[in-house]
Amino acid sequence: MMRLSRDVAGACLTPRGSVIAVGAFDGLHRGHQALLTQVCERAHVLDCSPVVVSFEPLPRAFFSAEPLPRLSSVREKLRGFAAAGIEHTLLLRFNQALTMMSAEDFVSRVLVERLAVREVWVGGDFHFGHKRSGDVALLESMGTKLGFTACTMPPVQLDGARVSASRVRALLAAGEFSGAEPLLGRPFVIDGKVEYGNQLGRTLGYPTANIHLQQRVSPVHGIFAVRVGLGEGECSWPGVASLGVRPTVNQVSEPLLEVHLFDFDGDLYGQRMAVEFVAKLRDEQKFDGLEPLKAQMALDSRLARELLGMNPRLVGA
Repeated sequence: MMRLSRDVAGACLTPRGSVIAVGAFDGLHRGHQALLTQVCERAHVLDCSPVVVSFEPLPRAFFSAEPLPRLSSVREKLRGFAAAGIEHTLLLRFNQALTMMSAEDFVSRVLVERLAVREVWVGGDFHFGHKRSGDVALLESMGTKLGFTACTMPPVQLDGARVSASRVRALLAAGEFSGAEPLLGRPFVIDGKVEYGNQLGRTLGYPTANIHLQQRVSPVHGIFAVRVGLGEGECSWPGVASLGVRPTVNQVSEPLLEVHLFDFDGDLYGQRMAVEFVAKLRDEQKFDGLEPLKAQMALDSRLARELLGMNPRLVGA
């Protein structure tokens, strides 16, 4: 089982040494996956611990004046580390104190003292420390003095361009889920616990399971054909979903993910649910009352069933 720590200060977490990957790792796309695989392989060769150093909130989000869309929640990111074979994650609190730490202090206090680093792996454009003053050259210089090796991971290319979180976010925002999937190495999924809502969907003939995104900013908004996984199951149950603020009725201040599972009869409250986004049907819009909304929901359901390979005549509209 992977261990998780949050603090810069403390006893050494990996007494037998470590091979470390450092980064934000939002979305754990194929570039991240290649880096984690390399770290685990090198740790096996050196007989030490494969470790990730990451940050929450994401550094880009901390410095940005606008909310940064997230490809993965903290829970999803940590689960991905564990699945990749990482033994320990040092998930540092990215706050004002950490931004003031010099690059040299980060190396000596975090990588050397806290993690007994033997190799550290980063991307070629990696910068760190106060005012981003640290780079690969500094890691190499300090590694020579302190007894570790700094290594850079070449970027993973797909269709002639670098795989990156920003590229994935742009594709998802455009509803290009088939284009984002090869970059992620999997379909785009939002995972969460089903919570109670106002049950308006039930009165309209489309009961929904609701997932509150809390502080997470989604890269997608609108109406979608989806497949749903319940508990630890695969995303196989077909449905239609809305992710937005419900402008027609009971508008909410933060985006809400509402999912209607086709031909489902059961209680989902309190269960974890994974929602795989298959296709975008349309943007969210405001209707002049409930009847136009219900008519559009019927059309959305019919189209979602068709896109998911179901018989559209089963729609009860």
